[in-house]
Amino acid sequence: MRNTSRTRTFATLALAAAALTATVSAGTAQAAPAAAGHVTCSAANTEVTVKKVNSPVNHLLLKATNTGGKTCFAYNAPYLRFDDAQSATAVNRDSVPQAVVSLEPGQSAYAGILTSTPQGTHGYQARDLGVSFANRAWTGSVGGSKDLKLPGGGVYLDSSAAVTYWQPNAAAALAW
Repeated sequence: MRNTSRTRTFATLALAAAALTATVSAGTAQAAPAAAGHVTCSAANTEVTVKKVNSPVNHLLLKATNTGGKTCFAYNAPYLRFDDAQSATAVNRDSVPQAVVSLEPGQSAYAGILTSTPQGTHGYQARDLGVSFANRAWTGSVGGSKDLKLPGGGVYLDSSAAVTYWQPNAAAALAW
């Protein structure tokens, strides 16, 4: 009789676990279609521009405008490559926004680019900028890259160069 009671207990626990698994799976399956209308921002669904700003000094403003037909997410920070640099520009980790920047068609995200500081070394005049969009996991880029000419025929760049995370407005991007 004791074994029968244990068997019933294990059977009840197994059924409860199966029901919980089915509920969680069903919840996941139902949640997926809600995100189906969203995509990751990429070179294919955005227009990217870069401009020099008066303040703060030694900064550029990067703007990505959603030109697609669906809402896109600007994850993390853009990957930047100046001229023929072998690695991406450093990211200002203190600039993490409150949430991922979500862009409806026609809306824009912004990233501030610090080009140089008095402490920077190995300065040079950069003329070109390659911009790629990060995937959600920040393990690589999504789609191709946009190649831009830097304003004024080029900007002075040194080892202190850094880019912010994508921000919902220009003021937030240039606050860093």
